[in-house]
Amino acid sequence: MHSIARSVLRAMSPGGKRGRVNIFIFHRVLMATDAMRPGEPDEQTFDGQLACIGRLWNVLPLGEALERLATNSLPARAAVLTFDDGYADNITLAGPLLQRHGLPATVFIASGFLNGGRMWNDTVLEAVRRLPDGPLDLSDIDLDCYKLGGEWQRYQAAARIISRIKYANADRRRQVTERLESMADGLPDDLMLSESQMAGAEALGIQFGAHTVEHPILARLNDADARREIAQGKADVEAITGAPVDLFAYPNGKLNEDYLPRDVGLVKRAGFRAAVATNWGVASASDDVFQLPRYTPWRKDCPRFTLQMMQHYRLRG
Repeated sequence: MHSIARSVLRAMSPGGKRGRVNIFIFHRVLMATDAMRPGEPDEQTFDGQLACIGRLWNVLPLGEALERLATNSLPARAAVLTFDDGYADNITLAGPLLQRHGLPATVFIASGFLNGGRMWNDTVLEAVRRLPDGPLDLSDIDLDCYKLGGEWQRYQAAARIISRIKYANADRRRQVTERLESMADGLPDDLMLSESQMAGAEALGIQFGAHTVEHPILARLNDADARREIAQGKADVEAITGAPVDLFAYPNGKLNEDYLPRDVGLVKRAGFRAAVATNWGVASASDDVFQLPRYTPWRKDCPRFTLQMMQHYRLRG
């Protein structure tokens, strides 16, 4: 099966002048399946995905893939692995699996949450997870009344809250998260990477890119704030790693919805050499290197995962 799949993928992505690179997006790898995070793979699932990717694709570091894309020297079936946000499990759980499979990856860091911080959506999820059964009435802050019981109800409630404030401004997000924090005890403070954890990344084949400071919706910011988020995120990661950071990922990453052409210009002027988005597609030499498409795989078994990727290549023709 694998030899047939490799042949088909090679026809779809032959390398050289016709080379294309598939850039995968991940966020977290969990110790065990979590009903509150159904889209995130556990260690066993991720291990299987890496085994599948390693058998069928030629995985390159993102920087090398960009150089080879520009010089028409990509291998057939080229791929890149990326993680967004900077979760601790990218190093503690995913890192050893990546190393065992011999696969490199790039982790894009939202620097404002390092060393004990917590992203706003995680505050919502973890608070709702810990609240007692019964109604959660947030009507006084212009949300709804949610029924909390089993894991599915809690996931649904958290997802609805997140969707309501995802595109709100920072003050509105803060209003909601502070309210939930005041109601729930024991929220985790170890979800995101620490500087000491980042220090061990190179040995695992992991490089870092920037992902702003506070992970805002750039399209909702004024020019000065967008510029500051992009430039300061770069400076923060460079200060930690002691190395230049020239790769960027747009938060959320959909053109016009999450970032604007203005932001592409800001990324260029900040000194990055390339940026990745979440617009679906397989990157080719004709793509804007500051808006490279990426794709999130969700099938768990290798045959369906591979079929899904073949269909993804066909979307781009």
